Amino acid sequence: MGFLRKLLLIKSAITVVFIARYLLKNPVIPQLKDQWWADGSPKVQDEKITPFKIKVSDEVLIDLNERLFKSTRMVPALEGIGFQYGFNAEFLKTVQQYWMNKYNWKEQEAFLNTFAHFKTNIGGLGIHFIHAKPSKELMKNKKVLPLLLLHGWPGSFIEFTKIIPLLTRETEGYDFVFELVVPSLPGYGFSDPARKPGLGPAEMGLIFDRLMKRLLYDKYYVQGGDWGSLIGSNMATLFPDRVKGLHLNMVAVSTIGSNVGLMLGSLWPSLLMPADKVHLTYPLSSKFLHIIQETGYFHIQATKPDTVGMALSDSPIGLAAYILEKFSTWTKASSTKLQDGGLLQKFTMDELLNNVMIYWTTNSITTSMRLYSEAMSAKTFGYDLDNIACVVPTGAAVFPEELFVQPAPLVKFKFTNLITYNIMDRGGHFAAYEEPQLLADEVLQFVQQVEKL
Repeated sequence: MGFLRKLLLIKSAITVVFIARYLLKNPVIPQLKDQWWADGSPKVQDEKITPFKIKVSDEVLIDLNERLFKSTRMVPALEGIGFQYGFNAEFLKTVQQYWMNKYNWKEQEAFLNTFAHFKTNIGGLGIHFIHAKPSKELMKNKKVLPLLLLHGWPGSFIEFTKIIPLLTRETEGYDFVFELVVPSLPGYGFSDPARKPGLGPAEMGLIFDRLMKRLLYDKYYVQGGDWGSLIGSNMATLFPDRVKGLHLNMVAVSTIGSNVGLMLGSLWPSLLMPADKVHLTYPLSSKFLHIIQETGYFHIQATKPDTVGMALSDSPIGLAAYILEKFSTWTKASSTKLQDGGLLQKFTMDELLNNVMIYWTTNSITTSMRLYSEAMSAKTFGYDLDNIACVVPTGAAVFPEELFVQPAPLVKFKFTNLITYNIMDRGGHFAAYEEPQLLADEVLQFVQQVEKL
């Protein structure tokens, strides 16, 4: 196919898509209402913000110890296999031994409590969050901007413990500093789970907007990856007058235009992205195969989360294997060839187990996975938020080991005010935990541009 013919075909198809998107369909932004997510009927709730300390009971720790030390049945890994079939049994024994004999939760708990934790009730649920402020001197001399940091699955607020100090300190060349709000999603860690069905990403967005209002922020920035990316995107779409800027380290766009453009891009990928970055998205056949290989968990959790949750809630070793396998393959795909999954290349064993402990000590793996089911519900699809343009200034830090990299021109089908889009030199899905300095630099640069608008 000749050069001009390819170009004409692509331009014609994109024109048709834009006409279909903007002329034939005009989605209306849904107006979400506050709901009661706790047991029973709505009650008058205490809206105070109260300090919170992480303190896991001795009873929970003794039970964990007993489960770790008792005989654990493991199926030997196949010869010459790393993580291709899932978590490698030989390395799982290493994790178990470290957890039993070297890991010290009390020390890690003390570290986590160096951050300022709080809880408040919204919709009947106790919502946990870290509120990290810059020093009093910085607050006097710098502009202070509120920034909401949102995690995903199978992460937790733990992911942000490395980046919090980087964003609340003075940075040369910037006249502002951040005041951070870092919540646990409902049903994750120390935030209460819903007792009624229907608490999906959009509803969580409403809860977090309520949280920011309660903290007296009229306007604020949002940053997120994984579920945090989708929840943040929903917030910017639903509350464009309150979200001042949206920064994402996972960009997932699924509009009519972006999907058609993605397919057409196979004809001439360099029209959509630099030639040296094309391999991050194309050929689609190999990328889609990789996505299929890495998303079996998604179908299970979107359909029967409680079933797999029963097993994971009963076995700390099983829970560690299920969670940490994602920290291997989503950090670097080629790590599947390694017996240890490359887990210790970016993380320490303590850092990995800290995140597992948040799920284990709060018994929240099942309630966390229910978000997948709620996100795939008819109710969520009925909002049609994917096809409503987000006009809020948006920035994207694209890490090359992310499950899928969407080219900037296609991202603009949803985020029409995309002002930064940068592909990083390294890093994967858990950006704030893997490459905190890279992500912090990107957030600072993005916000600086928004503040100049």
